[in-house]
Amino acid sequence: MQKKRIKLTIAYDGTNYCGWQVQPNEITVEGVLNKHISELTGEDIKVIGASRTDSGVHALGNAAVFDTESRIPGEKMAKALNARLPEDIIIQDSKEVPLDYHPRFQDTRKTYEYTFYNARYDNPVTSRHHHFVYVPLDVEKMKEAASYFLGEHCFISMCSSKAQVTSYVREIYECDVTQNGRYITMRVTGSGFLYNMVRLMAGTLLEVGRGKQEPQWVKEILASKERVTPGPKLPAKGLTLIQIEYPEDRANAE
Repeated sequence: MQKKRIKLTIAYDGTNYCGWQVQPNEITVEGVLNKHISELTGEDIKVIGASRTDSGVHALGNAAVFDTESRIPGEKMAKALNARLPEDIIIQDSKEVPLDYHPRFQDTRKTYEYTFYNARYDNPVTSRHHHFVYVPLDVEKMKEAASYFLGEHCFISMCSSKAQVTSYVREIYECDVTQNGRYITMRVTGSGFLYNMVRLMAGTLLEVGRGKQEPQWVKEILASKERVTPGPKLPAKGLTLIQIEYPEDRANAE
């Protein structure tokens, strides 16, 4: 059989996983996918993921590819895998792509959301997917602070010291804060994100919302282009990778 490359769009609740990437003696999203795709196809499959989300981070639209000689058509791979996968990992879409298609080395736009639950007491129904804050938050100030993230900046202060990169410059296309009842959400779209960058951005907005800092503080942090202390790195459970937009997605939308 001729080899083909299949692209998967994957949604998962990250609560029970030690992140995306395979780790020894740990259950990860990548490891579970490798196991079930291998069992389905009878091959030794190793997927290539687009975004290596951390332990506890959720996703609605992560992406991965794998090569196979299976007779199962690309568009039917999602249904076949969903019959095998645990209920907290669901393939949203599957299709065949060119053999040289790589999910990481492309001009993509990633969108993340970080959700707060702002009330006197926590909500156990959604607590696996939000960060609980009992102190009243000023959403308008958080909105103003978020606007300073827009554009191209050096985000050295908004990433973990463990980040292994050659450049800390990233471009943010959209960054907004919205409120729906007790839920307050930061939604950000960018050319790419550094290690723990979104969780630190959210923590910085939280400091503004709590009245610990003024919105212009964000502007000052970015302007320094140095490793100054931003807001805290917030828990992973409030973070969701919403989508990864590829060039072909933008072309189809036009």
